[in-house]
Amino acid sequence: MKQLTPEAWTTIVKPGSRVFIGSGAAVPFALVESMLASVSSFHDVELTHIHTIGEMPWIAKRYDDTLRTNTFFLTPSIQKAVAAGRADYTPCPLSDVPSLFGGHLLPVDVALIQVSPPDADGYVSLGVSVDVVKSAVKAARTVVAQINPAMPRTGGDARIPMRRIHYTLEETRDLPTVDWAKPREAQLIAAQYAAQLVEDGSTIQAGLGNTPQIVLAALKNHRHLGIHTGLFSDPMRELIECGAVDNSRKRYHAGKVVCSHFIGSQKLYDFADQNEMFEMRPSDWVGDVARIGKNDHMVAIHGAYEVDLTGQVVRDSRGHRFYGGMGSTQDFIRGAARSKGGRPLIVLTSMSDDGKSSRIVSGFKPGSGVNTGRGDVHYVVTEYGIARLRGKSIRERVLNMVEVAHPDQREKLLRDAHKWGWIPKFYNVTPKGVAERTEAIESRKVSFKGREFTFRPLHPSDTRSLQQFFYSHTEETVNMRYGHHKDRMSDEAAYKLSSVDQSVDLAFALFEEKGQRQEIEAIGRFYQDPSGKSAEVAFMVGEKVRRLGMSKFLLGELAMVAQKRGLKTFWASVLKRNKPMAALFLKYGAEREAYFGEDSDEYTMSVDQLVKLLDKKASQSKK
Repeated sequence: MKQLTPEAWTTIVKPGSRVFIGSGAAVPFALVESMLASVSSFHDVELTHIHTIGEMPWIAKRYDDTLRTNTFFLTPSIQKAVAAGRADYTPCPLSDVPSLFGGHLLPVDVALIQVSPPDADGYVSLGVSVDVVKSAVKAARTVVAQINPAMPRTGGDARIPMRRIHYTLEETRDLPTVDWAKPREAQLIAAQYAAQLVEDGSTIQAGLGNTPQIVLAALKNHRHLGIHTGLFSDPMRELIECGAVDNSRKRYHAGKVVCSHFIGSQKLYDFADQNEMFEMRPSDWVGDVARIGKNDHMVAIHGAYEVDLTGQVVRDSRGHRFYGGMGSTQDFIRGAARSKGGRPLIVLTSMSDDGKSSRIVSGFKPGSGVNTGRGDVHYVVTEYGIARLRGKSIRERVLNMVEVAHPDQREKLLRDAHKWGWIPKFYNVTPKGVAERTEAIESRKVSFKGREFTFRPLHPSDTRSLQQFFYSHTEETVNMRYGHHKDRMSDEAAYKLSSVDQSVDLAFALFEEKGQRQEIEAIGRFYQDPSGKSAEVAFMVGEKVRRLGMSKFLLGELAMVAQKRGLKTFWASVLKRNKPMAALFLKYGAEREAYFGEDSDEYTMSVDQLVKLLDKKASQSKK
C-alpha cells in the first residue's frame, strides 16, 4: 500500500482503463479532484458509477476528449450530458451490476472508494455505501481509497482489509447530505392509501424518490415493522425512533435492518455509525429475489413516471429522454410478490409535478421503455385510491386504473379504452368521488366485534365483486332486498349498480380482505328523488356477517352525506317479514305507513333527526 501522489496517476490509470467511482454519499471527491488534476496524461478512459450525490466535476466538457462517463443511474447532474451524447447510460438492475464488474462484460481496472480509518484488526469500513462498491473492490486491478474519519463504521459485509487497498489519500470531509423535498398534498394523500396496504409486522422497502419516502412517514402508527432494503433513509430512521420498526417479527435475519447504502442527513450517518442493528450487504445480495421473498409480508414501495391502463410502468424515461434508472425496483417488486403475504406497490400522483399531464395514461410516449411489465404489477396507488391489478383482466384493470386517475382525465381514458376494444360500450360512466367525505381518503378500516373490514364507496371496478356478492346470497335474502324473485345479475346489470354517480346518488360498501382480494360483505345506498329533498335507502348484508351492526353503520354514513347535501328525508320499502330492517328504522325514529293488502311497509325518517340519534348513540357507547 502506498500514499497517493499526483505522479502515481499515470501508473494507476492506463490508456483505455475503466475507472469505478464510489456511490451515493460515499463519492471520494478528494480522489476525483486529484485524478482530474492529472487528466492530461490520460487517454480514452471510461468512468462508471451508479447514483451519486453532489456535483459531478468529471462530466465537464473540458474532459470530453479524455474521459467518458457510463452511468447506471441518471441524476440531474448527468442527464443533460447523456441527452447531448456526451455520456452514456446503461440500463441495468442494481443487483446485476456486480456480475458485470466480476465477469467479462464491464471489468473494472481501477476502483476509487471512500472508507473509514482502519480498526485494530487492519480493516476499513465502506461505511454508508456497500451497494456495488464491494464488488468493484473485489474486481478491480487497483484500489485507491480516500480514508475519511467522517465515514461511519457500519456492520455486516462492509469491511475490507487494508491489504486490498493499493493507494490511500487521507482527507477529512463531511459526507454530502440530502434533504427530501417537502411533500405535496397529493403525495400525502397517496401515502395514506398506501399505508392501508401495510400490515403491522410487515417487512418494508422503499425506493429512491420523494413519493416512496413520503409513504414511509405515513407508517408511524404501525408496529413491529422490519426493514430489508437497498436504500436506508431518514424516514426509515424516524420509523425506528418512533417505535414503528423493531424488526421483531422478521423471520429472515430477525432483529436486523438489512440494507446496502445510506443517503440522507448527517443525523442519519451518525445513527448508522457502529450501530449493531444494521447489517450491510452488497446490492446483489440485498436485491436477490429469493432472499427478498424469504421475508413474510414483504412490502416494496416504488414510484413511477407513468402507468398505463393495463398496468405497465415507465420510470426511467420520458419519451426518448432518460431519467433516473432501473435501480432495485424490479428486484423488490418480484421479491415482494414471492413473499408470503407480500405486496409490491407502485405509488405515484395522478398528475405530473407541474399539473399539466396525466401520469395514468392510455399509451406511452414514443420511445418510453417499460420497466415493470403488467404481469408484475399488483397494486397502483394514487391520491384517488388503490388499483388492485393482480389476477385482473384487461377490462377490470382499465376500470380500476381510470378510477385512480385524476377526475379531469377519466373521460378521455374511457374513450381511448373503448376505441381499442378494451371495455364494452356500456361501460360508459365516468367515475366520481364523494365530495362530502370528511377524511382525506375515501377508504378506511373499521371493526365490527373484532373483525376488520374496509369501508369505501362502491366503484365501477367492483362489478365482478358485486356479481359474486349477489350470487352468494340465499333466495330469501335476494327476495327481501329486491322485493321479488331475482335469480340473475348480468355483467351489464352489475355494472349499472356499481357505477353510481356519487355526486347525486350514493353507494357505500364494506369489504373484507381475503389475501389480496376484497370481498363485498355489505352495501348501503340511497337514490335521490327528483325533488332533491328525499332519497330511497336500501341495504344488503351477507348472511355470514349479520348482527354485527353493519346496516346501522352504513345508515349513519349515508345520513351524514345526505345531510351535507341538504336532503331532508330517507324512505324505504321494507317487506313485512324483514323484521330486522324494520326494527332498525323504527329504532332511529322512522314512521311506518302500512299498505293494506300488500306485503311491504313504507318507512320514512328525518335525516337531521337520524344524524342526531346516531351521534347520541355513538357518544353513549364511548362512555
